[in-house]
Amino acid sequence: MSIAIFAAGCFWGIEKKFDLTKGVTKVEVGYTGGETKNPTYEQVCYEETGHAEAVRINFDENIITYKELLNVFWSCHNPTTLNRQGPDIGKQYRSAIFYLNDKQRLEAEKSKKIMNETMFDKNIVTEITKFDEFYLAEDYHQNYYNDNTNQGYCRYVIGPKLEKFEKVFKDKLKND
Repeated sequence: MSIAIFAAGCFWGIEKKFDLTKGVTKVEVGYTGGETKNPTYEQVCYEETGHAEAVRINFDENIITYKELLNVFWSCHNPTTLNRQGPDIGKQYRSAIFYLNDKQRLEAEKSKKIMNETMFDKNIVTEITKFDEFYLAEDYHQNYYNDNTNQGYCRYVIGPKLEKFEKVFKDKLKND
């Protein structure tokens, strides 16, 4: 299995989108890119930890490539807004790719350049940063959308985005 780590706003919706993607075997939500060791959700949201809400994705490269995961990443959020995704504002909601090796870094840089030139009217502000440490979020954040589909944020923010995602990526989704 290979690993990819992305930050693209609130991790609840991003987790669900990657979980639906063929070739993805596991998605975990957590915190990365900051200075505080073992941060809590409250610290990430209300203190200056420097961390982003992120997903750690295990994937089978025989089914989906890192390049294809990057395409899913770009479609999951607006990479042209600095430290913001919709109603979520703060550095913890930034757009970021945390690469694990030079191959991922080069793929991410190339993908960002292509997307900047072809897909977005505004400049992409996504940071591409060497991965350091991933801190697993609290248990109640794992699989949050599936466990809380009727919760307001899930229903009115994630739900509509998920419907759009499923239409665009229908050929890349798991059939189960």
